[in-house]
Amino acid sequence: MINTDVVVVGAGPCGLFQVFELGLLGLRAEVVDSIRQPGGQCIELYPDKPIYDIPGILVCTGEELTRNLLKQIEPFHCGMHLGEEVAVVRANDAQTFHVETDKGTQITAKAVVIAGGVGSFQPRQLRVPEIEAYEGNTVHYRVVKPERFAGKRVVILGGGDSALDWVLALAAKVKKLTLVHRRDEYRAAPATVHKMRALVKAGKMDLIENAKATAIHGDNGKVSSLTIQDKDGKDLELPVDEVLVFFGLAPKLGPIAEWGLDINRKTINVDTENFQTNIPGIYAVGDINYYPGKKKLILCGFHEAALAAFAIKQRIEPDKKVHVQYTTTSPIMHERLGLTEKP
Repeated sequence: MINTDVVVVGAGPCGLFQVFELGLLGLRAEVVDSIRQPGGQCIELYPDKPIYDIPGILVCTGEELTRNLLKQIEPFHCGMHLGEEVAVVRANDAQTFHVETDKGTQITAKAVVIAGGVGSFQPRQLRVPEIEAYEGNTVHYRVVKPERFAGKRVVILGGGDSALDWVLALAAKVKKLTLVHRRDEYRAAPATVHKMRALVKAGKMDLIENAKATAIHGDNGKVSSLTIQDKDGKDLELPVDEVLVFFGLAPKLGPIAEWGLDINRKTINVDTENFQTNIPGIYAVGDINYYPGKKKLILCGFHEAALAAFAIKQRIEPDKKVHVQYTTTSPIMHERLGLTEKP
């Protein structure tokens, strides 16, 4: 049995920053995540995608942001339980919770923070017969090594930000690039759509709209062609070496849905004073929470994590006033960050 102050469910950017804010206040954390590496969507879906709206950082990739956050929380020595899903959360008493994972890890904590992004998520699959033989070989739901696509015939399926971002990133590197989208309207940023159409006009890529993939062909996990069906039901055989599928995420709250929380369309309602849920002692930050005016931005999740940390500190030590101390000048903050030796 592990005893700690707080269990953080989710090792994405908001979950990792939650560990930092808790650590500054002298609180210990254990992190649990169902995926096998920290970073959440930043690592699973776009490790190489540039992020421009982290305060004070002009640009960084999802992988770089994750690496920096992990470095930032090193002084707090949090436990990290990856590849484990929180299966049970129940109150022991008015002050503590029993948390148990599907791998049998048991933790006693004084508070729980759900920072699970959109929950236990999986990319939406390409639904064609025998797709399983190609997934992880020549059909991909995320890009890990962009260089593998150089000089190849690549088809990208989708019409959101991820699909069009990779269109722009790969257009000059591949032998032939084709974007296939089921509509002629896009969920991606207008500026990105404009750049994609400019590539089409310049003859640097092909675009097939109002169409969908209905069959995949190849051998031993190596795709050779896709059957694309247009809105009139006509089939086109498209030669291809690699397929990138970006149909978005299928959010699944998983066991979280059984904890008695106030669920709002697969998100969790919270109080914006402290980001506590309807269950005292359980908080939610990042994309998984909901309140009027909610914006699903990483920097908003960071703000939520800071306020949740102060609320948790007050819950754990109700008879003490929680003072705001600044990392620039506070000796206590410097000690917790490992900048000074303990007396």
